Amino acid sequence: MESWLQEVEPLTLKGQIAVPYTWWVGETGSRFLIALRDEGKILGNRCDSCDTVFVPPRKNCGRCFVDTGEWVELGDQGVVKAHTVVRFSHHLQPVKPPFAYAMIQLDGADVSLVHLIKKDLDKLKNGVRVQARFKEEKERKGHILDIDGFEII
Repeated sequence: MESWLQEVEPLTLKGQIAVPYTWWVGETGSRFLIALRDEGKILGNRCDSCDTVFVPPRKNCGRCFVDTGEWVELGDQGVVKAHTVVRFSHHLQPVKPPFAYAMIQLDGADVSLVHLIKKDLDKLKNGVRVQARFKEEKERKGHILDIDGFEII
C-alpha cells in the first residue's frame, strides 16, 4: 500500500447533485409518444413469437428475445393490478399528493403500464376498472404525461 494513503483521512460529502439530461427513446418509443401527442391513442406492439402485447411498446420481446412486430391500438380502459398511494411531497414527483401510482393492464395488453390516479383514492383497489384521461390536444408534448391520469369508472 502506498505510504501517502496511510496519512489520508477518508472524507464523505453528502448531498444531491442535479444532472439534467435528455435521451432519445428510439424508433419504437417515438411512435408510441407521437401517437399519444397527435392522436390521443395508446399503442402497443405484439411479439411475433409468443403473441404478448406490450405497452409501452418495446423493440424486443423480453421473453423470446425476438423483435416485436405488429402495432396494436389499445383501448383507453383497463384494470388496476397493483397500486400505492403517495401522501408525502417530493420535488421529483410528477404531481402534488395525494395521488397513486398504479400498474394498469389496459384492455388488449398482456403487461401493465405504470401511471397515475389522482381522484377517488378512497375507491381505489386492485381489480377496479379505470379509464385514461388525456390532456387537451394543445397541451400535449409527446410525453407519457400526455395521459393526464386514469380515473376510476
